[in-house]
Amino acid sequence: MSGPQLAPQVPAPVVVVMGVSGVGKSTLMAALAARLGWAQLDGDDLHPAANVEKMRRGEPLTDADRAPWLAAVRRWIDERRAQSTPCVLACSALKRSYRESLRTGRPGLRFVWLTGDREVLHRRLAERTGHFAGPQILDSQLATLEPPRDEGDVISVDVTLPTELQVDRVLQTLGLKTWSAPA
Repeated sequence: MSGPQLAPQVPAPVVVVMGVSGVGKSTLMAALAARLGWAQLDGDDLHPAANVEKMRRGEPLTDADRAPWLAAVRRWIDERRAQSTPCVLACSALKRSYRESLRTGRPGLRFVWLTGDREVLHRRLAERTGHFAGPQILDSQLATLEPPRDEGDVISVDVTLPTELQVDRVLQTLGLKTWSAPA
């Protein structure tokens, strides 16, 4: 005879807003977090100082540069999940291998891929202030990007949509709402 069956633990939802510099990851992340009442993180805040300096100079990051940063992002997600705290974060996740490293062991993680043409993104980067990544980094990021077109847990959102429409699309497509841990 076996003991009582426990209901499987449902992990707290995680949404990763991804894309190259200038697509508006931080803006959409903040708007989603505000609408849902979820925890949020701008992945750029976890970059080591050496990465920030490289990007400030317009130098592309290598896989080796990104490895400790991605490890820090994974730890942050795992900490939220351990606390049953749903979260949304901005993280470029440019390569499929980066996205796989975020997915592994984290069921239900979803991605929102912000897309736009180079001219729009370049203009946005040239106009923004207070961020270390300027327009000089865009071409290397576009070259690094492995579009997630065949990945089932990714939806695409056009950067030219107003932020509130982006939020509406994400919530509708992913079926997101406020969340509480199962009892």
